Amino acid sequence: MAQLNVNLIAKSRNHFKKKQGLPEYLRTLTHLHFSSKNIEDIGDISTCRNLTVLYLYDNQITDICNLGFASNLTHLYMQNNSIAHIDNLSNLRMLSKLYLSGNRIAVVEGLERLTELKELHLENQKLAPGEKLLFDPRTLLSLAGSLCVLNINNNKMDDVRDLAVLKKLHSFTAADNKLRNTEELEDVIGVWPQLLQLDLRGNPVCKTPKYRDRLITACTSLEVFDGREIKEMTRQFLVNWKASKDGKKKKNNTHMLAGLSTRATWVCNPRKMQRSLGKQAYLTSSCFTS
Repeated sequence: MAQLNVNLIAKSRNHFKKKQGLPEYLRTLTHLHFSSKNIEDIGDISTCRNLTVLYLYDNQITDICNLGFASNLTHLYMQNNSIAHIDNLSNLRMLSKLYLSGNRIAVVEGLERLTELKELHLENQKLAPGEKLLFDPRTLLSLAGSLCVLNINNNKMDDVRDLAVLKKLHSFTAADNKLRNTEELEDVIGVWPQLLQLDLRGNPVCKTPKYRDRLITACTSLEVFDGREIKEMTRQFLVNWKASKDGKKKKNNTHMLAGLSTRATWVCNPRKMQRSLGKQAYLTSSCFTS
């Protein structure tokens, strides 16, 4: 196992070329590539103050630490490690893309100060039996103004209603979870006016009647749904179909309310009911005698 530190960077042929002094090189370094290096710990690399992209995927890292110096970091790749908690990222105010898939995270938290975060990748967490991925409401509220891409594939989730606050989403991927309720999904994506891509493949909800039609009409900005492009002709047909269906439903409800109102009047005013029934009886008898 190894620790990411200045010495390891100096020994790397992919980085330090010895054409310049190590301190100068570390100060000018913007990209650091240390994926698949059996790294289990992040040491002191604070001399890399201009670091903008850090690749640490496919290692054995258990804790996110010693990155408080990296105020210029925009991309952090830490997928396929052994991270259980999202910690120590509050100083990364410029972070735009965060990759944490394939770790051991059960609760998404600690991102309250990442107001520039646009992409969050959390798919395929190694969860314990009975666990499902959860989101801290404070983190969701903090990300509501910036997050555009969210991937939560294969995390045993059965409810995404808390995610409705993420109104800037362009792409939402939640395949291979346990989502079952079409109405709940309609309510959520219906308040995402900028959503362009949606992937729910592998969820039980996909087997419900009119699943695709209902979600397309719930979010008319969608362009790609479950890997298939939505043609404008199809969208317009479904929108018209829903409008017609809603119109008929509204008309039926109006008739039903009118009937209920009449019955209520009769209950409250028996004499009026008697006069009405008497008039109906008179009209009926006239029809038979004429």
